[in-house]
Amino acid sequence: MSIQIHILNGVFTIEIARPAKKNSLTMSMYEALAEAFISAAQQPEVRAVLVTGGPSVFTAGNDVEDFLKCPPSSMDAPLFKFMRSMMECPKPVIAAVNGPAIGIGTTMLLHCDLVYVADTAKLAMPFVALGLVPEFAASLNVVRLVGATKAAELLLLGKAISGSEAVALGIANAVLPAADVLDYARGMAERFNELPPGAVQETKKLLRRWSAQEVAEAVAVECAQLVKQLDSAEAKEAFSAFLEKRKPIFNNA
Repeated sequence: MSIQIHILNGVFTIEIARPAKKNSLTMSMYEALAEAFISAAQQPEVRAVLVTGGPSVFTAGNDVEDFLKCPPSSMDAPLFKFMRSMMECPKPVIAAVNGPAIGIGTTMLLHCDLVYVADTAKLAMPFVALGLVPEFAASLNVVRLVGATKAAELLLLGKAISGSEAVALGIANAVLPAADVLDYARGMAERFNELPPGAVQETKKLLRRWSAQEVAEAVAVECAQLVKQLDSAEAKEAFSAFLEKRKPIFNNA
C-alpha cells in the first residue's frame, strides 16, 4: 500500500509512501487518503492528523499515466472524494513537507491548519503547463493568501517557490532543516493532546466557517473545468509531450 497510516500518542499519521515514483498519487491512493481522513475524524482518541511524504519528497502530484487511464469525470471520482474528506476533517491537520510538493502537493497544504516545510522544499502548481486549470480551490485560496498579482505568477506561470518563500507568502508556518521537519511537526501535532478537543474543533470550524461555502463552490467550479480541460487538445498535447519527454507545441487559441 502506498498510503501508510498509524496512530501514536493521539496523532493519526498519514504517510504518502511511494518514493520510487516520487510519491506520485494514483486514484487508488486518493481512495486510501479519503478513507484515512474519514477514519481519523471518527476516532475520539485522535487529536490531530499529521500528513507527510517522508524524508526526500512530499509528492510529485498526480501519477500521469494513472491519471490519464482513470481521469476524474465527476465529483464522485476518488480525487474529489479525497478533497472533501480533507476539507471536512474536524481535527487539526498538520503537514510536514520535505522536498518537492507539486500540483496537489501544494494545493492540499492550503487546507491544512499548520504547515512546516524543509529548507529543501520546492512548491509548484504547474497546472497551466499541462493544459489544465487549478484545483482544490487554489484559484480562490492562492489569491486570498498572496494577492492577485502573485497568484498569477504562481498559477499562470507555475513558478516554483522555496520553503522560505512559502513561509513569507503565508502558505507555511515555518521552515526548518530537512532532518528536523517531521519531528517538529509531530511535536506540534502532539500539543493538541494538552488542549480541550471540543474547543479545538469548534475553533477550527469557526476559522473555516466564513469561507466554507466559497471554497466548496470553487472546488466544484474548478472540477467542472478540469474535466473539460482534460479532453482538450492542449491537455492531450501537454501530457503526450510529458510522457515522450519533449517540448509541447501549442497552437493559437
